[in-house]
Amino acid sequence: MYKYYIGFLFTISLVTINLIFPQLTLADIKIQLLPLAQMPASSKSISPKAALERLFTTKEIQKEWFATEFLAQIPLEKMQQIINTIKTQLGDYQNVQNNAQDYLIIFSQGSVPTKINLNPKGQISGLLFEPPQTKLTSLKEATTQFQALPGQVSFLVQENKTVLAALNTKTPLAVGSAFKLAVLQALKLEIASGKRAWKDVMQLQTNWKSLPSGILQTWPDGAYITVQTLASLMISFSDNTATDTLINLIGRQPIELVSPRNRPFLTTRELFILKGSENRDLLKRYRTSNETQRRAILQELAKKPLPNVSEFEGNNPVALDVEWFFTTEELCGLIEQVADLPLMSINPGVANPQDWQRVAFKGGSESGVLNLTTWLQAKNGKSYCVAATWNNSNAPVEESKFIALYSGVLAKLAANK
Repeated sequence: MYKYYIGFLFTISLVTINLIFPQLTLADIKIQLLPLAQMPASSKSISPKAALERLFTTKEIQKEWFATEFLAQIPLEKMQQIINTIKTQLGDYQNVQNNAQDYLIIFSQGSVPTKINLNPKGQISGLLFEPPQTKLTSLKEATTQFQALPGQVSFLVQENKTVLAALNTKTPLAVGSAFKLAVLQALKLEIASGKRAWKDVMQLQTNWKSLPSGILQTWPDGAYITVQTLASLMISFSDNTATDTLINLIGRQPIELVSPRNRPFLTTRELFILKGSENRDLLKRYRTSNETQRRAILQELAKKPLPNVSEFEGNNPVALDVEWFFTTEELCGLIEQVADLPLMSINPGVANPQDWQRVAFKGGSESGVLNLTTWLQAKNGKSYCVAATWNNSNAPVEESKFIALYSGVLAKLAANK
């Protein structure tokens, strides 16, 4: 999985969201215009807060407000587009507030947690817009807004076992890479039984390699990798090759016991091949076959090459009935069972880890599909699960709107805990 640092407001950071398909859309949740670790100390000639306020109160931003190295990465006209898009999506600018060591830019319809650094000349040398947060008065309002989205939506908020908000929580929907929670739970059960161990070593095999997201598809055949490393890459980077390696290690049957609806339980490689443009006949057969016939078709797929990754960079949903299906109730149950594993906190997703004692996250997406599932432990010991899934077989989902709404729910919970 890749992480993009580009100049479109709210372009999805794929590492953050953990998608199965490496598609890039105008649905930014995070842009980092210069690595924060490289940012110099801020200048005293203008405060960071004032610099942010100036960006959103001036009709046209000025070249001299930015460091040369900043503009080398993000041209001035692109930065102006970013500012304009923020204001269009979130409404009228109101003010900038301190947010721990960083800042919160407040708009009439939401807010954007932001990090900024200035060079000694008072110019912006680093800027990070975190996931935007829709302004919500209540979880009921969030439920209403989720329900208004086109297509099918499932939404669940739990505090411990108490349901705080619910919408179609028993409806199975396609969830993209969030299915990897089931793979992890099956692996955890095998480790608990003594059948596997985190230190077990696997060798990377050609016929287990998949398309991005991930990095292992580029590693040499025969490379030795521990089970713990595979699981960590599967969750934190949504590495599809790591996932398929674990599925082949565990076997379909144990995973199908965890997720009986998804039979046969597909690997990511199989899904890519089925949805490849050269395999439309196979896809048609698969969609109309029973379980036994589908298992036979998967044997045929083993001889097929992977399609080119560019085929999955478009925006048209393809066969959303061939996917992994879970209810939000099931996703909350799964993430609760694996939340104690340290690897689940490597990537916190859209949550702010500073607001919580512990965060576990997994999400997933393909065109027409988006899921975000987060388990959170508050500093007072209470635990929460927030799971939301959106499917639309007729058009790509509007990721920016969905993610801003989801982030607003997390912010609401953090404010009330």
